[in-house]
Amino acid sequence: MDDSNEERPAGTRGERFRDGAARAGRAARDLDRSPALRSAVQRIRSVLPGDAHFGDPLSLGGARHAEFAGRTVVGLTGDRPGVVREVGLGGLQLWQAVLERFGSGVGDREVTLVFTDLVDFSRWALQAGDDEVFRVLRLVSEAWEKPVTDRAGTVVKRLGDGMMAAFADPAAALDAVVEARSRLADVTVDGGALRMRAGLHIGRPRRVGGDFLGVAVNTAARIGDRAKADEILVSGELLERLDESTLRVRRKRWGMNLKGAPDDLTVHAVEPL
Repeated sequence: MDDSNEERPAGTRGERFRDGAARAGRAARDLDRSPALRSAVQRIRSVLPGDAHFGDPLSLGGARHAEFAGRTVVGLTGDRPGVVREVGLGGLQLWQAVLERFGSGVGDREVTLVFTDLVDFSRWALQAGDDEVFRVLRLVSEAWEKPVTDRAGTVVKRLGDGMMAAFADPAAALDAVVEARSRLADVTVDGGALRMRAGLHIGRPRRVGGDFLGVAVNTAARIGDRAKADEILVSGELLERLDESTLRVRRKRWGMNLKGAPDDLTVHAVEPL
């Protein structure tokens, strides 16, 4: 029987498959770029635990697993923020919140935590340009990190123009900070010396991967934020573990009421004699 007049689908099976895949791809792309759907996902993220802005440069600057994964998501999506990106970052937001909750417990051993950064560096960097900023930051890293590693400390992470380090020995932590400040005096920008500030605290933070989490970490960071140029601030708990006969306690600050720090925290500015 002659069936030449029967209607047949246009194109080969391979062509039909490619056409279908192309249509599906366009539909997925349109869905990903949907402003309404992206706004809905962002609204959901705003009520989820954790940082609803997770994914911006500030939130991705650390070395924790969630931050590394976040940088990967942002890198894969490039300059095309969409639904897939928001969903991925939302999942990492929850993961980060779980890690923070897990890290709010107490670790197995005492750790002296150190936070340092450069005073007014961001203002200078705006005028200096990227090449000069990177050059100076490399010099700063060399000045700070050797005193840490020489005293069996660990550089937990670099924070732009700052650093977080951990030590088993409180006295070694303070010695490292003093030497780092001295070495930094040899690093100059525009004819002037860089000036650092530092905050030290002791506690039992929870270790997660290569990072430390918990109240002790937050407290050390807040103390560092309150230090002035060339100033070294230590908590009262840390001072109790140091030999005060070798120190000049220039000022005591009581009841600083730092956000994220214990209410009974005391802070002292110290200098070696």
